[in-house]
Amino acid sequence: MTTAADPNLNTPMNASPLPKAPETAFLTRPEGRVAYDVAGAGPLVVLVPGMGDLRGGYRFLAPALRAAGYRVACTDLRGHGDSDTTFAAYGDEETAGDTIALIEQLGGPAVVIGNSMAAAAAVIAAAQRPELVAGLVLVGPFVRNGQTSAPQRLLMRVAMARPWAAMTWKAYLPKLYAGRRPSDFADYRDQVVASLRRPGYAAAFSLTTRTDHTPAEQRLSDVSAPTLVVMGERDPDFPDPRAEAQWIADTLHGQLVMVPESGHYPQSQQPEATADAVLPFLRTINTP
Repeated sequence: MTTAADPNLNTPMNASPLPKAPETAFLTRPEGRVAYDVAGAGPLVVLVPGMGDLRGGYRFLAPALRAAGYRVACTDLRGHGDSDTTFAAYGDEETAGDTIALIEQLGGPAVVIGNSMAAAAAVIAAAQRPELVAGLVLVGPFVRNGQTSAPQRLLMRVAMARPWAAMTWKAYLPKLYAGRRPSDFADYRDQVVASLRRPGYAAAFSLTTRTDHTPAEQRLSDVSAPTLVVMGERDPDFPDPRAEAQWIADTLHGQLVMVPESGHYPQSQQPEATADAVLPFLRTINTP
């Protein structure tokens, strides 16, 4: 099923200040800690950001989900945000393992909302532990590798190398936010870049950029959880965002919502439209 989100919904340009974020907690893993926060009451929803982003990327969507009656956990990726950089490996399978461990710690099952790379991790988690993943919301999702040449991949690896990773990412983020941007975009970008400039974090980010999505693509047929795909109509990470989103939705027998005037981050660029897509879907999921 394909629907279109209303392009005339207001963005948080004139929104009142958001309430203080919940206190940071930590999930202990064998090689380090993964940071998260959790608040609200009701069925569990776990929000996982993409590569190079922070759990603050859900700063508009998470309160809307809590207000609608959900217990919402927002997690940083390993080597990002408040998580440790002591891990030996980063990527889809590692993030899937962290997500599964978090759901177990918080008491699942849960609906997992994954943006970008985290969508691939969510797919793997749902395939590995279907009893823990009640549903999937895949936002700007990568669940397979893009069609890039070897020289392009080499250029990306050089651009995202540790010495200049923060500078490259700062320059690239405006492109990813094609369409409308949240009113706090400049401040949020500064926060993301500052987090990368801390000792050890650029190296972890650089390793994360080498993620291979083949394991996720190989597990697509093993996913039985209900799925919603949310894609920005102007997402620059895909030559044809609608075609990629439709392929994912068809492959997973899921629903699709295209969000106008949004790039790779509909959850912060068009949070009202994204919430209006996600909340009806969540109401169809049977969780304790």
